[in-house]
Amino acid sequence: MPIESTKARGATRNEGSTRFNLKEHVVDGDWLDSVEALDGIPKRQTTVTIERAKSILTRNRSPDINFDRSINAYRGCEHGCIYCFARPTHAFHDLSPGIDFESRLFVKPDAAKLLNGALSRPGYECAPIAMGTNTDPYQPIEERWRVTRSLIELLLETCHPFTITTKSDRVVRDLDLLAEAAKLGIASVAISITSLDPAIARTLEPRAPSAKKRLAAVTALTKAGVPTYVAIAPVVPQITDHELEAIVQAAVAAGARGGFYLPVRLPHEVAPLFRAWLDQHYPDRAAKVMATIRSMRGGRENDPDFHSRMRGQGAWADLLATRFDKAAKRYGLGNMKVPLRRDLFVPPEGDQMRLL
Repeated sequence: MPIESTKARGATRNEGSTRFNLKEHVVDGDWLDSVEALDGIPKRQTTVTIERAKSILTRNRSPDINFDRSINAYRGCEHGCIYCFARPTHAFHDLSPGIDFESRLFVKPDAAKLLNGALSRPGYECAPIAMGTNTDPYQPIEERWRVTRSLIELLLETCHPFTITTKSDRVVRDLDLLAEAAKLGIASVAISITSLDPAIARTLEPRAPSAKKRLAAVTALTKAGVPTYVAIAPVVPQITDHELEAIVQAAVAAGARGGFYLPVRLPHEVAPLFRAWLDQHYPDRAAKVMATIRSMRGGRENDPDFHSRMRGQGAWADLLATRFDKAAKRYGLGNMKVPLRRDLFVPPEGDQMRLL
């Protein structure tokens, strides 16, 4: 089969995953003949499949992550960030972590209904819910499906604390809800900014909004009273690391309350996809980039160990930490997050009205 177009996509390949020994699909020969008869290279269209999930809260016990539950309204992400650590999850569906992850998307339209049920259960203990931990809650299909907005509406109604992480200025479209939640002390937002250079961003995260738009979103959220942070995540050595100080400065100028950084991670199928991306877009430094990543990961392409996976190790990791700390002090970027209130939470009423 001809290779499908990778224009405006992050991944340059679309191989399937063999981690789960899933059955290989046999492609119909007549269909192959029709495809090969077409002129040029077939364009990959984005498709959205409705997922009828049975639950919506994902529990987390990782000691190096500051939340124990999260919600992902979508599977896959059209932003196409080549470094995305969530890419391997598409292999669970017998789909490629490559271009399939960017173009074969899943939506959970019943997310708010499922969350209502979870919050209504007897004995439910309130703690902040993180959104945007796996795939972006404000990727382009949120424009139509508005699942993230429906979740925020319920969380605001029940005064339940939540956090949002996104690469999109689309978050500002829910500013009416976020501002109300911020007044109650139950919401915060983190905007991820990887590069200020449009030329780098075009290949690194091809369908995500520009850094300029994201910084404008930081300003709008801050002015509305929403605690907003900037995540320089990930930092890619020899590709974006030279921008670390500039991003810190831009974040402060935009009004960010605080920020943090994370070095690039390459779990499972992300590593070969990233290497292929380097070979295509940065062949002059591909070997050097991978050598630096291995130096920060104990000689491996990925370090899955708790704590060290978030900061790396060795001279390069120490240098990044020193540079970020100095830049934060120089420009006045905070590092303390505002604690979110839990005491205001009131379970959903459901079909039966409250006694009090």
